[in-house]
Amino acid sequence: MTTIATRPKRIRTAVPGPRSQALNAQREEFVSASVSPLLPVYIDRAEGSILTDVDGNEFIDFGCGIGVTSLGHGNEAALGAMLAQSRRFTHTLFTITPYELYVEVARLLTEITPGDFAKKSVLSSTGAEAIENAVKIARAHTRRNGIAVVDHGYHGRTNLTLGMNYKAQPYSAHVGPRPGEIYRIPNSYPFQDGLDGAEAARRGIRQLEKTSGAQNLACLVIEPIQGEGGVVVPAPGYLETLQAWCREHGIVIIADEIQTGLGRTGRLYASEHFGLVPDLVVTAKAIAAGIPVSAVTGRSEIMDAIPAGGLSGTFSGNPVGCAAAVEVIRQLREPGVLERTVEIGERIQAGLRALQAKHAVIGDVRGLGALHGVELVDAAGEPDAAAFARVHREAAARGLLTMAGGSDGHVLRLLPQVNISDELIDEALEILDVAFAAR
Repeated sequence: MTTIATRPKRIRTAVPGPRSQALNAQREEFVSASVSPLLPVYIDRAEGSILTDVDGNEFIDFGCGIGVTSLGHGNEAALGAMLAQSRRFTHTLFTITPYELYVEVARLLTEITPGDFAKKSVLSSTGAEAIENAVKIARAHTRRNGIAVVDHGYHGRTNLTLGMNYKAQPYSAHVGPRPGEIYRIPNSYPFQDGLDGAEAARRGIRQLEKTSGAQNLACLVIEPIQGEGGVVVPAPGYLETLQAWCREHGIVIIADEIQTGLGRTGRLYASEHFGLVPDLVVTAKAIAAGIPVSAVTGRSEIMDAIPAGGLSGTFSGNPVGCAAAVEVIRQLREPGVLERTVEIGERIQAGLRALQAKHAVIGDVRGLGALHGVELVDAAGEPDAAAFARVHREAAARGLLTMAGGSDGHVLRLLPQVNISDELIDEALEILDVAFAAR
């Protein structure tokens, strides 16, 4: 076993280093200020779970580009599939001259998404685009307009999804009127509300019945585990109770599995942990090893609600991305892969619990598989965003990339690769221990 003394020296310069600082100055000159990196180290190459910047500094990647490179940077089989397809053709547009790979991705999604019923899929490019497609499909199927969402949720940066997000800043402030017919309910947030899941769900149902009326709702859009909201894991019974109410009233359940899907939590989809069987599932991020591909998969009778030509787009279901997606799904279905992600989660959680016992700033530790959140609080138990900023900075200075989460920016969000090594997990936990102790 490696120790702090025998582990490689990852950081060679200040963070960010001189070359990254020079590039960041160019970014400030040439790139819109609306695109601002959390950690302005400019990456030169990446392999497995390690990012290397232009100054030669190495970082253990506990972000995965927000859950995208789940099977590791430079995944050889995925790269090989992309390269082979790119030599055949890179684009035709499926709605002009179709190709087999699009159909194969749709077939595989039918097999792996929750629910034992006939399904169909439509592919698109980004998660936000897929969310918009899912809502359009639900509205066309139900002939209703209302959209129900939950507090602390995040669904994208397009016009409709801006209205669905919980936080206005920085996503929707000062960008014009937000779309209407969006109704909010409290999420199940055990650390903050102390409610059991069924009680939390009934509270939300009462609110929806007053503010919208079940007969007006086309869909409930919900993340089984919230990502940007702070890795909020609902209490048992929350999703099941909402599901029963939606079924009773013909409301389409849309599971936003953009961040939680494809093995991230130790199951192919996080919905499986809770007995949630969505009518529509949105997949993106990790599906194509870094190539933009997303999908809506769901009940055939719902997916066929929009007439021919009503969905898709120029780059929807790009063939190179589809080739990568087929390979990613193949790898995730190999024996032992999901079991390994469960082991990763257990190791991370045990390490974080040990840190919680040492550091009073840690109010809560939660998560499953390779998705964990550490809620940071001040002496009064209130959200402590300054603590996140400090821990993030100190961890980066020692070679660990972390991300923010939580509606107050106070949750340390950890998304390592779903096949990261034990050695890198232990090294990351040791870095966090030092970072939590820093003042």
